[in-house]
Amino acid sequence: MAELLAWIARQLVDDPSAVHVETVERDDAIVYRLHVASDDIGKVIGRQGRLARTLRTIVRAGAARSNSRLLLEIAE
Repeated sequence: MAELLAWIARQLVDDPSAVHVETVERDDAIVYRLHVASDDIGKVIGRQGRLARTLRTIVRAGAARSNSRLLLEIAE
């Protein structure tokens, strides 16, 4: 899932070398932190958050398949 998120984000941003996904395990969930360059954060979020919502939908679909709770956070 982390590789898929990173690949999608690299296609959206101007600086693909700055994209990386960090996996953090919390009490009841696995959190994917998507890090991008500060200039590209708007491109990953999209207009009115549409791209961010789409990325979270992809993560939720993976969670249904793996029987676990997965979350996505977008960070600089």
